[in-house]
This record gives sequence, C-alpha cells and structure tokens, in this order.
Amino acid sequence: MESRPLRYFVAVAEELNFARAAHRLGISAPPLSRAIRRLEADLGVTLFERTTHSVALTRAGEVLLAEARFALDALEAAGRRARRAAGPDRKLVLAVKADGDGGLLEPVLERFAADPAALPVTVRLCGWLEQPRLLRCGEADAALVHEPFDRTGLDSETLIAEPRVAALGAAHPLAARDHVLLADLGLRPGDLHRFLEETRHGGRDLAQLLTRVALGELFTLLPASVAGRYPRPGVVYRAVPDAPSSLLAVAWPQQSRSPATAALVRAATAVAASARDGDGGGSGTGQPVASTNASSWSRSGGPGRA
Repeated sequence: MESRPLRYFVAVAEELNFARAAHRLGISAPPLSRAIRRLEADLGVTLFERTTHSVALTRAGEVLLAEARFALDALEAAGRRARRAAGPDRKLVLAVKADGDGGLLEPVLERFAADPAALPVTVRLCGWLEQPRLLRCGEADAALVHEPFDRTGLDSETLIAEPRVAALGAAHPLAARDHVLLADLGLRPGDLHRFLEETRHGGRDLAQLLTRVALGELFTLLPASVAGRYPRPGVVYRAVPDAPSSLLAVAWPQQSRSPATAALVRAATAVAASARDGDGGGSGTGQPVASTNASSWSRSGGPGRA
C-alpha cells in the first residue's frame, strides 16, 4: 500500500468533509473522492458512510485511521533517522523530562561513554510525558520516562521504583503530619495518573509547580528523589505510604537496531542494577527492578527475541 492514499484517507477521516480535506491537501474534491474509492476497492471494505449531508467513519475506517496514523508517523520517523545517520555529526538523542531522571542521568551517560558503541549524546529536555512522541517521530533515540506512558511502537525497561511523597504548602492542614494517605488527599490509587496529568497540564515545569504548591494553590505527588534534590521554602514533603510507586523506565523505538541505542539501554539497566546492589551506581532513592528485554540486546544493537 502506498503512502499517498493513506494520507488522503487520514485527511478525510479527520475532517469528515471531502471539500475541507481536499483544500487541506491542495487538490480538488473529485480526484480525492476517486482515490478513496480506489482505496476501499483495494482493501475490500467500506471506510466511510456517506450521505448528502455527512461523512462518517465505519468500524473498518476507525481501525484504519489508527493504523494509518502510526504507519505515516513511522515513515516520517524513518526519514528523520536516515537523514541523521547520514549527517556529518552522528549523535544519540536522549529525551528526558527535566528533574525526572531519578538521579540516574549522569551515571548512565558516564557508563554509556565507556561503551565501544557509544556516540556523542544530546540530552533533549522535554515536557511531561512528551518522550514517547519524540521517540515515535524520530526526534529521539531513547528516553528516560515515568510510567505509565503510551507504549505504541516502543519497547521499554523499568529501571527504578521510587516511593512517592506529597508536596504540600507549609500552611496546608496536612503539613503538620509526618505522613499522609491517599484518602487524606481525596485520591484513590486508580485516580493517581489522571490527577498528575491535571496538575502538570501544559508541561508545567517543576519550579512553576512548586511555586503554586507554596502559594497553596494546589498539591501534588512527586518521586522521593525529586523531593530530596529540591528542598524549597514554603513547601513540605510528606511520605504517602499507600501510594503506588513511581516507576522510571528507559524506552526506545521497537524497530531500532542502533548499536548506540542498545548500548545506552545496557548502560541504564546496569546503573539501575548497581544502585540496587548499593555500589553507588546512581543518586536516586528508588529501588531498581529486574530487567527483561534489555538483557537480550546484542552488541550489534537491537532487542533480542527469545
């Protein structure tokens, strides 16, 4: 299947109007309609229910839309990676949320630099859970990212599990306690990810977030390593013993066969294991967890498959 009819299909599926989709694509409506008819004939399915007043996706169209978006993104990402590989200054791009590395970033980079497959590293600082998009679109080769995240097209290894603490304004009624429970905060374990997305909406950085906490505008939950590294006047940190652990993972594109990316994943899992064994491999407070996929990466790059 060629990419052009898929692009045409996505435009119609997103606009649900052939005239608007044609304008968006820079073509006229009749050839667009013919192209969609040919695509439907090639696939042997109806993608759109059409009336004189509306266009709607069929069930088959809904499935194809998700797959087509992923396929087109993968094509664009492949082009970006190819151009980067052909450039004069080859490098590995590691996406990390500022203050979201669990104290592992520096030791991981140090260990990676000693690997024969290592390349110069550019650390791409990004917003809250922006890393998966950067991996899928080819703008990053690997990422340190907190779970849960959208794993579509990605492989990953969980590195450390950290306890969470509540960041409260000093005047908050719960600040006088030595610990708080989720129920005290009006939360349930299943609500936690949604709550964190809401408090960090728009990629708000840690400094802004803690300023609002100090002002009493909100509270949030943070990995214990963040609290230990960022004491702040007006903010108190209290243990939340019944909160799910904060899990930090290293992630990479499933199709990657880059020796440098493989070496970075090996370095990350090795540093996490060193921290578990207590020999100073990392500065975070988390407990590393067992590695699975990363241990099967070969020296030549790429995840092994048992």
